[in-house]
Amino acid sequence: MADTGRRGKLRIAIAMRDADLSALFGPTTLAELYELATVTHPGVLQSLDTEVAAAALADAEVLLTGWGTPRIDHAVLDLAPKLRAVVHSAGTVKTFLTDEVFARGIQVSSAADANSVPVAEFTFAAIVLGAKRFGRFAHQLHATRASRRTEGMPPTGTNGITIGVVGASRIGRRVLRLVQHLDATVLVYDPYLPRAEAAALGAQPVELDELCRRSTVLTLHAPEGPTTRRMLDARRLALLPDGAVVINTARGSLIDTAALTAELVTGRLDALLDVTDPEPLPADSPLYELPNVVLTPHIAGALGNEVRRLGAQAVDELNRLATGRPLAHPVLGPDLPHIA
Repeated sequence: MADTGRRGKLRIAIAMRDADLSALFGPTTLAELYELATVTHPGVLQSLDTEVAAAALADAEVLLTGWGTPRIDHAVLDLAPKLRAVVHSAGTVKTFLTDEVFARGIQVSSAADANSVPVAEFTFAAIVLGAKRFGRFAHQLHATRASRRTEGMPPTGTNGITIGVVGASRIGRRVLRLVQHLDATVLVYDPYLPRAEAAALGAQPVELDELCRRSTVLTLHAPEGPTTRRMLDARRLALLPDGAVVINTARGSLIDTAALTAELVTGRLDALLDVTDPEPLPADSPLYELPNVVLTPHIAGALGNEVRRLGAQAVDELNRLATGRPLAHPVLGPDLPHIA
């Protein structure tokens, strides 16, 4: 990662949960980090309203953040007069950044692109397994201890199915590229996606109602917001054809949980849900026991060795700052309403 154009070491402060520093940055990446930067306070700042934090922020050019970063508001920024960038080594920045950061012209970078890789991989697997009726067959085997029975099973397999992708986000675009390997018709709904880009991604752009009516498998990749909350309500769920599979690796609030539960209890639809609303579901939710439902505990995003990809991307961004190059993964204030 060494760069002969380097202008000098950055002065950074690190604000995240203590355990996440070693989780996100392996030994090699940490060595690269410390080659690039001088840390203004040894260790990790878990609070930004202490005297120790104030001393660290006073000389920091860059704030390296991660999961559990405290809120960065005007009071924190007043303590950091030299701050010119926030480099986030995790996904969304909405949980801790305020508009004041952008108002002061501070650059922001996020590792959301790196985090999109495992989510897209998980979603692709869910599409294939959902179409294969993985949950139903697994439940059948556990219940009967016998060979598979296909009687009464919805249409099975990916050959000739229609996949509806809601949201051409980073993750949505990766999913669109992955499903091109399937023998499937691909639809996409995203009001901000130009038709030419949709075509380049191998998808036909349609309105959401049409996507619901036509999709054998529907997968959600829209951000959470006022216009997307419960976008899959009772009316739209009813548009889905019998046997359709609903996949959610985005945000639980994009689906009306009560309406989806009502559909799933009848067995008309299948679902693979990595996120729910609420999360987790109440202990008495019938979704835990239904053969046509697979629930996972928010595992699609980076876990285990996957999180090292996020730390490596953050260090790449620090390298760019140190060598006077533009950020590769900037987050812009006007884009916040439309991104996760």
